[in-house]
Amino acid sequence: MKTLFSLLSPAGARARLTVLIFHRVLREPDPLFPDEVDAARFDELLAWVKSWFNVLPLDTAIRQLHEGCLPARAAALSFDDGYADNHDIALPLLLKHGLSCSFFIATGFLDGGRMWNDTLIESVRLSSLSMLDLRGLADGRGEDLGQHALGDDDCRRAALGRLVERVKYLPPAPRQACVDAIAMRAEVKPPDDLMMSSEQVRGLQRAGMQIGAHTVSHPILAKLDALKAADEIVGSRNQLQALLRERVGLFAYPNGKPGTDYLPDVHPALVREFGFDAAVSTRWATARRGDDVFQIPRFTPWDRDRLKFGLRLARNLIS
Repeated sequence: MKTLFSLLSPAGARARLTVLIFHRVLREPDPLFPDEVDAARFDELLAWVKSWFNVLPLDTAIRQLHEGCLPARAAALSFDDGYADNHDIALPLLLKHGLSCSFFIATGFLDGGRMWNDTLIESVRLSSLSMLDLRGLADGRGEDLGQHALGDDDCRRAALGRLVERVKYLPPAPRQACVDAIAMRAEVKPPDDLMMSSEQVRGLQRAGMQIGAHTVSHPILAKLDALKAADEIVGSRNQLQALLRERVGLFAYPNGKPGTDYLPDVHPALVREFGFDAAVSTRWATARRGDDVFQIPRFTPWDRDRLKFGLRLARNLIS
């Protein structure tokens, strides 16, 4: 695989940059999200990546890509959102393998906050009800959310698959009101320790990891007016700079799909105007010299088999 990656991503002007994206690393596999990365899998994955790639800090990799001096088989690692397990579980494994990583933090959830999707997920996970009655609550299309069986893990997983997509594109305030109402209907008080504390973010910094901005409340930027989008982007950076007492130069678009979650003809220009050095999306591809450094693509294979994982990375390099 190392030889293949060297052929597909040579050094210099023809180099390509692979940026991998993660969100969580769980202590144990989750029956509701069996494909979510757990500690054992992350440890294995880091070993593969280290053996195949030259892993660089993301800001260094983007700068070298732009200058045409990127090494062969260049890669960078990143996490989005700011989950506590990034510090407690992912960080020790990154240090074990001697790998750098960038963590993009949605600052509004630090110190006891909770993202809307986790309110929904934990409400379904923890409810003791066999049927979740959400009649009278509306989704992003104004359609009734109906009833959902919660009899076993398969039922709960199916319910979450339906509900997350139906609630996701509501405007922020109605979306939060909706998931709060779902928690009440589920008769659950969701946990408030899922996201990092300010001290944990500082701990990532002290360990040599890079911190980037990811808005304050993780909105769909494409749904916001320019003033509100600016407040979200700059607000997260300012909070992090005050917390860390250092400049924050990287930004990640929430959800990150061009045209759906952010507008390629609007938000990259805003991010550049606000003085960031680069920004990352979730478009599947690798970055090449001359690409817009404010829309760096990211990708992570989901295969559990080493060979299939590597081959999917290789296909991404030639896409």
